[in-house]
Amino acid sequence: MRILFAIPHYFSRTLAGHYGSERSAPEARASTIRLCLASLRQNFSEAQGLIDGLQGQIHAANPDFSARITIALCTTGDSHLVADLAGCGFDHVRTQADPRLIGFECHKVLRSGLGHYDYFAYLEDDLRISDALFFTKLGWFNTQFGDAALLQPNRFELAAEPAAYKLYIDGNPHDRRLGAGLQRVDAERRMAASAFGRQVAFQRVDNPHSGCFFLNAAQFARWASEPDFAVPSTAFCGPLESAATLGIMRYFRAYKPARENAAFLEIEHLDRRYLGRRLTTIAGDPASVRWD
Repeated sequence: MRILFAIPHYFSRTLAGHYGSERSAPEARASTIRLCLASLRQNFSEAQGLIDGLQGQIHAANPDFSARITIALCTTGDSHLVADLAGCGFDHVRTQADPRLIGFECHKVLRSGLGHYDYFAYLEDDLRISDALFFTKLGWFNTQFGDAALLQPNRFELAAEPAAYKLYIDGNPHDRRLGAGLQRVDAERRMAASAFGRQVAFQRVDNPHSGCFFLNAAQFARWASEPDFAVPSTAFCGPLESAATLGIMRYFRAYKPARENAAFLEIEHLDRRYLGRRLTTIAGDPASVRWD
């Protein structure tokens, strides 16, 4: 399997910044991006081994799951932390795009790989995948439901203090008009199939945003042929959200694993913007929480 990843990367710290790329310390932000990049190689490339204590050797591990991967990190001007990412194994794609529109430059990079890759992946630079079966699950999903359906991972944040908690952060939007006219969530709203010996459910949702998308070659070729492909837009929430989500809303039936089995396909948001600021436990009970 061959996978092309395109990642938009921008850093320029400002006092009024909303996104992690604008309000984090450079050292902390570089560490986050390294975790993102490392997770792709650790889970999907040949950079995996098993130690043989008797012979003092390291043998290759997970060859049945590994892939040939290419990571393109797209930046604009000098507003980036590439100098702090040595050893992460990526191709640096330089642009002069507006910082909020780098995601659409990533679309062009992905399109340049048509005919050479089996999967085309886009993810923001503060996301981490920890599931080596991630693409295996995506392939299984499309075998079950066809390429007109697209599966998005559930994005989550973790906290260890004051008590352990995991929060999926992309629930229904405050204003349901944000996605109005961009998708029909009533069409085949819920589906289920048997996997790993149990039923797994998938749901059409008002908010398919996860800061990423993952398309097989047939799906990506279909989307890339549309006249508005890689054309900057703010139609879904804003330019960053539109780069990640607008196209898949328009041209596919976008699903997420349903709440009862949300962890079937998931991706970690390393910024912890939601959980770290707004959620606290009540009397130390991890099952009882409130919004601040």
